[in-house]
Amino acid sequence: MTARAICLDFASLRPADLDLGTLRALPLDLVLHDSTAPADTVARLAGASIAITNKVVIDAAVMAACPTLRLIAVTATGTNNIDLAAAAASGIQVANVQGYGTAAVAQHTFALLLALANRLGEAGRDAGNGRWSASPTFCLMDYPVLDLEGATLGIIGHGELGRAVARLGAAFGMRVLVAEGHAGAEPGRVPLETLLRDADVVSLHTLLTPATTGLINAKRLACMKPGALLINTARGGLVDEAALLDALRQGHLGGAGLDVLSVEPPPPDHPLLCAGLPNLLVTPHCAWVSRGARQRLLEATVANIRGFIAA
Repeated sequence: MTARAICLDFASLRPADLDLGTLRALPLDLVLHDSTAPADTVARLAGASIAITNKVVIDAAVMAACPTLRLIAVTATGTNNIDLAAAAASGIQVANVQGYGTAAVAQHTFALLLALANRLGEAGRDAGNGRWSASPTFCLMDYPVLDLEGATLGIIGHGELGRAVARLGAAFGMRVLVAEGHAGAEPGRVPLETLLRDADVVSLHTLLTPATTGLINAKRLACMKPGALLINTARGGLVDEAALLDALRQGHLGGAGLDVLSVEPPPPDHPLLCAGLPNLLVTPHCAWVSRGARQRLLEATVANIRGFIAA
C-alpha cells in the first residue's frame, strides 16, 4: 500500500513559482492543503504516515490521535511548533531543513541594519515632504548615521545564519562578538551580558526554545549600549515586545529592525505595528522568501522524505 502524506500548509511556501517535479514524483499518496486550522489537523492526518508542516502545530494530543504517523517533515529550520519530546516518545521522526535560506536571511538582516544605520526612513520621508527642497544648503544632515566600519556587531546564535551575518559584518569592517551558548564558557565567545554591553548592533539568530523565550527582556535591553540597534530575523518570541517598545520610546535604543513577531500573522493593533516610531522597522517575516531559498527548502524536504521512505 502506498504511504499517505499530508501537507498541512503548502501555501506557506508560495509554490506558484516553484518547480514541484521532485515532490510530485515521490512514491506517495500525497495531499496538499493550502492551510489547516487547528481544529482540522487530526482529521486531515487520519491514516497518514507522513505529515508535512511549516507552522501548523503538531503537539502530543495530535500525535496521540494519529497513531499511524511516523514522520513529521518540517518545511522550516525552527521546530517550535512540534512537541519533540512527545514525538520521541511515540517513535515519530522529526526532520527539519537547515541552510536553505542562509544568504536570503543574512541579506535581509543587513537590509534592516543599513536602513536603521543610515536613517533611510527619515531621509526618504524628508526628500518627499518638501524639507529637502526647502533646505538652505544642498543636503539635509538632521539624523546621525552609524558608521558600520569600526562598530561592534554582536551575534546571538552562531549557527549557519549567525556565521553568515558575521561574515557580512566583517566585510563592512565591523568587530564581531559572538555570545556564549547555554553550555557556558566557549573559546572565542563572550558572555551574553558582555556582548550586550559592548555591541553597537545586536543580531538574533538563535532558535526559539523554552530556554530562549523572552531572551531579550527588559533587564537585558537595559544592559545594551545606549543608542544600540537590535535586529531580529529569527523568532519573535525571543524578544519581550513590550519591553522593547519601552526601550525605544524612552530613547535607550537607537532602533530596532524586526522581521518576526511573537504572533504571526499579528493583529492589526499589535503595539509594534502601531508605534509610529521612525527607528522601528517591521517587515512581515519575509527574509527567507526568495525563490531560490524556497526551492532549496522544497528540495531538502523531499530529500528528508526520500530518506525516511528508504530507511
